[in-house]
Parts: sequence; structure tokens; C-alpha cells
Amino acid sequence: MKKLLTCFTFVVCFSLSLITQSNANEVKIGVLYPLTGPVAQVGIDAVAAVKTALDIINNSHDLGIPLSKEEGLSGLNGAKISIVVGDHGGNQDTGIAETERMVQDEKVHAMFGAYYSSVTGAASQVTERAKIPWVNGESTSPKLTQRGFKYFFRVTPHDGEFTQLMFEFINDFNSKGGNLKTIGILHEDTLWGTDSGSTQETMAGEQGYEVVEKISYKAKTTSLSSEVQRLKAKNPDVLMPSSYTADAYLFLNTAQELDYNPQILVAQNAGYTDPKFIETMGSKAEGVITRSPFNTDLAATIPLIGKINDLFKTHSGGRDLSDVPARAFTGFMALAQAINNAGSTDSEKIRQALVDLDIDSSSLIVPYRGVKFGPDGQNEKTRGILMQVQNGKYCTVYPFELAVCELKHPMPTWAEK
Repeated sequence: MKKLLTCFTFVVCFSLSLITQSNANEVKIGVLYPLTGPVAQVGIDAVAAVKTALDIINNSHDLGIPLSKEEGLSGLNGAKISIVVGDHGGNQDTGIAETERMVQDEKVHAMFGAYYSSVTGAASQVTERAKIPWVNGESTSPKLTQRGFKYFFRVTPHDGEFTQLMFEFINDFNSKGGNLKTIGILHEDTLWGTDSGSTQETMAGEQGYEVVEKISYKAKTTSLSSEVQRLKAKNPDVLMPSSYTADAYLFLNTAQELDYNPQILVAQNAGYTDPKFIETMGSKAEGVITRSPFNTDLAATIPLIGKINDLFKTHSGGRDLSDVPARAFTGFMALAQAINNAGSTDSEKIRQALVDLDIDSSSLIVPYRGVKFGPDGQNEKTRGILMQVQNGKYCTVYPFELAVCELKHPMPTWAEK
């Protein structure tokens, strides 16, 4: 009888050991994006980028970057990552509910997403309370890393850094004989747009430029006629819009109708880099400049872009990488590397691994100097570019030393398009 009990105890203990090991090797990440609504293609492409990263991590690829050579996470005995995908549709409450579902029901070990700064800000409060890491690849409201959160980490440049890039461009342009003096600001009224507009207004004053018009409009508005008329009347040298996809389309269509011709339009990303922007707007997009941390024409100096883009196309239905999926890929790979370094799915160990993370630029497809988070959770090694729509394609025009195309100034008038 004693022998049977000993055998039973051994079997039970051995079984429990296997269960514990299995759980330790199960890595589940919640992925939250807008998969429906006006920016659905952005979210769909971002998820395709995450699946590209999963392909690289969970299988063996000859890419010469961390996590690509072996199958699974070597730090967790070859464990593979699985994802739970949620759709917030651009709604904060939906984002909160989806995050709560993933944390409470799906038991995810970390969260990733969610493009809209307003949704990211609201939903990441759930993970902060639950003490689960949230890594963000593309939301740019500066306030997201000014909340004193311990479990929130952002890989992308924020709007303050991007806005600084815009003014560096204006200053450099003027140093080469330009005469840009006045600024017009147009922004939607969610967290992202409001923060962007305020940041631009503050920085313009610091840089000695006059803001002749600052206009806030209701997000998802159906008319921008009065706003465009005000801009046309003041005719600023540089227009800086912060608009999501539908609003960017509406602005350009209205500008054409009212024959408003900005000299230079430097957009704060979002709708102006939507994967369908050029396809939808056609010649109306010509001359538009937008900030970005990525463009495929950087492949000449970053060869890894071509390799990752080929793999991305197998997960995106043949679509090429663009700004948001490139940042999503970069952010997810950073999270995966931190989990691998942690050698655990314990949230505190993952958080500490994110704090300690230091990725070299050679393993990135964006022109960041690397990935290393500061005390506030913001990547301290970011860098951006400006690209202009020329002949139906985005072409890098700034920094001038990275430029693939020469800047076209002023942008073509409606009569010339």
C-alpha cells in the first residue's frame, strides 16, 4: 500500500510539474487595433505586421536579427507566442472592454496596440491596475508617457518629437534661402489631435514663428468648409494638420472645392499615411508632406526593410509595409525580445526586462537609433523623417542627408494637379 501511494504521489507530482512547465512556456499577448470603422485598413495592416513578427519568432528565418534564427523563444525553452486579437473600432469604451476581456478571461501576459491615442490611453489604465505590461508601437500623444505609469512602454516617437522634426525642417529650409514665417494649425479634437495642436502651437512660439490660425474641429466631422475658408483668408506659409483618415480626405476635397492652395502642408501622420491615402486621393495628394518614422525608399540604407517587406506581403494579401505596420512590427519585436530576455511570463520580470531593454539600430526596419526606454517608458532612441507625395508615391525629403527626392516647393496648386 505504501508503495502504491509513493507511486501515486510521484505520478501526481510529475503531472503537476508538466502542467507548471507548460504554463511557464505559454506566451499569450493581447493585440488591440481598429479593425472596423474609418481606419480599419490601418488596423488590419498592423495585425498583419504582428503576424509577420510571429512568423519570424515562432519559425526559423535567416534574417540575422534577434529571435529569427531559432523556432520560438530560446529564453523560454522554445516557447512560441500566440496572440488574441481584439477590435476597438476607434471607441474608448470598446477598447477598455476588450482589454478587460483579454486580461481577465484570456489571461494574456502582455498587451500590445492600439493606434488611437485615446483608446491606448484609456485601455492601458486596465493593464496598469492589473500590473501587466503594455507596449505601444504607434500612438503618439505625448501625455501617454507623462502619466507616471510603471507598466506602459512606447517604442515610437511621440508628437513632441515629430513636431520638433517639423520645425527643424522649417529652420533648415529657411537657412537654405526659404522665407517661411507663419504657421496654420488644424486638428481634430480627440486626445491625439488636441495634444498635437497644442504641442505645435507651443513649439512655434518657442521657435519664433507666428501662428496666424489654430483651428480645432470635431472628430469625424462631415464639413470643414468654414475651417478651410479661415485658413484661406489667413494663408499661412506652413499648414500643419492633425487628422485621421476620413478627415484628411474631407480636408483635401474641401480645399479643392474652395481653391485653397497651401504653400507647404506638413501633416502629423495619421490619415496622411493611411495605407489607402494615395490610392483614394490620387492627384489630390500630390505635394503633401507628412512626418513618419518609416518609408520603403529607405531600403537603400536599411536593407532589412526589403526582407521584412517580402515576408509582410505574405501576411497582408500582397500589401507593402507602410508607416503604422512598420512601427507595429518594431514594437512587437521589442516586446518579444523583452519577454525572451526575461525568460519568464511573470509580469514583473517582463516589466523589468522592458526597463533593461537595449536594442541596436542594426536590427530595426525604421531609422530609430535603437530601442531603450527612459524612466517614463518612452523610447529614448527614436528618429523620424518627412516624406512628400511625388508622382503618386511617398518619397523621403528630410532630413536632407537621408533624402531620396528633392523637396517640391510650393506644393502644386489645384489648377496644376
